Amino acid sequence: MSQQHKDTSSISGSSPIQTGEQYIDSLRGRDLTVYLFGEKVEDIVEHPMIRPSINAVAQTFDLAQREPELASAISPFTGERVNRFLHIATDAEDLVRQNKMQRKLGQLTGTCFQRCVGMDAFNALYSVTYEMDQTHETDYHQKFKAFVGMTHKHGYVIGGAMTDVKGDRSLPPHQQADPDLYLHVTKRTADGVYVTGAKAHQTGCLNSHWLVVMPTLRLGPEDKEFAIVGAVPVEAKGITYIYGRQSCDTRSMEGGSIDVGNARYGGQEAMVIFEDVFIPNQYIFMDGEYDFAAMLVERFTSYHRRSYVCKSGVGDVLIGAAATIADYNGVSKASHIRDKLVEMTHQNETIYATGIAASYQGFATESGAFLPDDMLANVCKHHVTKMPYEIGRLAQDLAGGMVVTMPSEQDYRSNEVGPLLEKYLKGKADVNTEDRVRILRLIENMTLGRNAVGYLTESMHGAGSPQAQRIQIMRQMQVDYKKKLAQALAGIENEETRLEIMAKVDGYFARVFKLSDQGDRS
Repeated sequence: MSQQHKDTSSISGSSPIQTGEQYIDSLRGRDLTVYLFGEKVEDIVEHPMIRPSINAVAQTFDLAQREPELASAISPFTGERVNRFLHIATDAEDLVRQNKMQRKLGQLTGTCFQRCVGMDAFNALYSVTYEMDQTHETDYHQKFKAFVGMTHKHGYVIGGAMTDVKGDRSLPPHQQADPDLYLHVTKRTADGVYVTGAKAHQTGCLNSHWLVVMPTLRLGPEDKEFAIVGAVPVEAKGITYIYGRQSCDTRSMEGGSIDVGNARYGGQEAMVIFEDVFIPNQYIFMDGEYDFAAMLVERFTSYHRRSYVCKSGVGDVLIGAAATIADYNGVSKASHIRDKLVEMTHQNETIYATGIAASYQGFATESGAFLPDDMLANVCKHHVTKMPYEIGRLAQDLAGGMVVTMPSEQDYRSNEVGPLLEKYLKGKADVNTEDRVRILRLIENMTLGRNAVGYLTESMHGAGSPQAQRIQIMRQMQVDYKKKLAQALAGIENEETRLEIMAKVDGYFARVFKLSDQGDRS
């Protein structure tokens, strides 16, 4: 293998990473180029702003140890248990367990746990590489399976890198004034390709072991150099990471554990700059097949949009925080308080219901990998662009104005004014004042602070902004078919239309009840 692209199997030694502690150790000593606040970060593991995001990923390993049926699966490549985030779903139950695992992790961390993009990229690429090979007589699928097997052997964390910075959105990649605004091939050798560009908003990229780069949109014949999919180690030569700023993020550097809100867990995003980064042939899974870029994007987003059931787990935490502060304030029995908690729960369960329904109605692709119902996946994500904001609004309503006006932890701990705050921040007499302050800070964290990034803004723009889901819903809403249903009941259809409608209804319910594996919603 080229010296410019060293094997990273030594990261985890001879045995796979299985526990959170082993995972954290695997991130030490890597030669990464990371910038934060204009300075190079020498040790991401011990950096107080970065460590909470590492702790969140570590939970994905520890959950698999505690609940293996939920958060792990038997690998067809090694015959051993592997973390479910690395598993290829081969039936609807696999898809459902992904969702249940995601909700559980949202409950455990109250934030983004950063592995869903990699999981969904793996599943999308499994079927797309298979079908690409059938059309172009390439060998991408076998290479991809070998890569997946290697990640299973070592237990790596995989990050997905899809979102280009895009430049002028009115122009396709090949017409950009600066071609680097979309990741593209800059040079070819007998051993592989070199790529240059940038990927934005990359969740958990520093906390991964490998990044899989993918196109971000439908491509045309002139965009062949942008139709590149490949895997690179996170520490590959030529990659620079610029850590993303989050609201209230420096509170983790102030000491103490109250003002940060979530004392242990946080999310992570960074911009990833690629400057002539080498991808060897064995890790290239698309190279110029522009006609499959749209399929890859659509299949990835189908998986990833129903993956937003993770927000229901985070929502569970926020509902619990809102209910707790109502208790601490002595108003939990008021009817309007109960009604707001009911509304929060109703919206939260709607997110979960549409996501898990998309998984239950999953169907087999030609490769054997199961794909979620695309319509319901888009409905799930479209709910997520709205409902967490309303849940957050109601949480702030129940918290009261103190959620944004409390003095600092340093004041609370001071000898001079601390006793005054202890006295005047009191709620119910039997509730510890510090407990009340902590739950208010958690609500602030989730609705305004660091973890509002993952619960609110990322809910809006992650996996495509709202209009992207509306376009997909419009494409699949089958208005003509529904017109015929109405016409049939109104008695204005002819015999041909009646028979067509009956066939479509029979086909739809056959698929729903697993009597057919057809992917057509009708």
